[in-house]
Amino acid sequence: MTRIIVVTSGKGGVGKTTTTANLGMALAKRGRRVVVIDADFGLRNLDLLLGLENRIVYTAMEVIAGECRLDQALIKDKRQPNLALLPAAQNRTKDAVNPDQMKQLIETMKEQFDFILVDSPAGIEMGFQNAIAAAQEALIVTTPEISAVRDADRVVGLLEANDVRKQHLIVNRLRPSMVQDDLMMSVSDVQEILAIPLLGVVPDDERVIVSTNKGEPLVLSQKLSLAGLAFDNIARRLEGEKVPFLDFTASHDDLLSRIRRMFRSPSR
Repeated sequence: MTRIIVVTSGKGGVGKTTTTANLGMALAKRGRRVVVIDADFGLRNLDLLLGLENRIVYTAMEVIAGECRLDQALIKDKRQPNLALLPAAQNRTKDAVNPDQMKQLIETMKEQFDFILVDSPAGIEMGFQNAIAAAQEALIVTTPEISAVRDADRVVGLLEANDVRKQHLIVNRLRPSMVQDDLMMSVSDVQEILAIPLLGVVPDDERVIVSTNKGEPLVLSQKLSLAGLAFDNIARRLEGEKVPFLDFTASHDDLLSRIRRMFRSPSR
């Protein structure tokens, strides 16, 4: 049974595309057949985060228009062949595609993949409607900022109105020291407002910027950073594993030491 999941938020700049790239790669590493779809027509970025921008020949737009076959537009990641990208067109507007066309496109992909992850554009207009058109589940990504949480709350309601009722929350760019100093909303604050199950918490990490510039998702690293480990854990929870949440109140060095000891423990 193919799982069709939209990664959305409402607000731009909260980490939807970073989440899509890392989650897709983490699931592919686990042996799942995954396609990530960039639904941001006109402003694509998913190809950059995956380092696949130079391999684009055709896009989703050409597939929808019947100008190429789906397999011609899909780009398989050489580092992880279980992962494929369907890029968005950069020279078209979001209105160039309608929800029925997106549904039909995704329907043709269901037999090939275990997971279809749709990276939603910012906002709640046509691009958002296209991204959620075929979705069965949604991952709501937000940072612990009141404006981002308010936009996420609006999206939760819109998803429910469109019968996408299976929703999970990812809190991104958490800064524990700021939470402790009452300068940032806590994860429980965000949960209380949005009232949807928590799937993962990703700490603020400058290595996200480095990985974006290199086109190498964090989960590909041999030595996972805390953010990379958080994304990996999200993939595991998405598949039903009971994975404890990391305690970010400890210092990074202390936390990493505890994690390494846990993985070396003979009881595992």
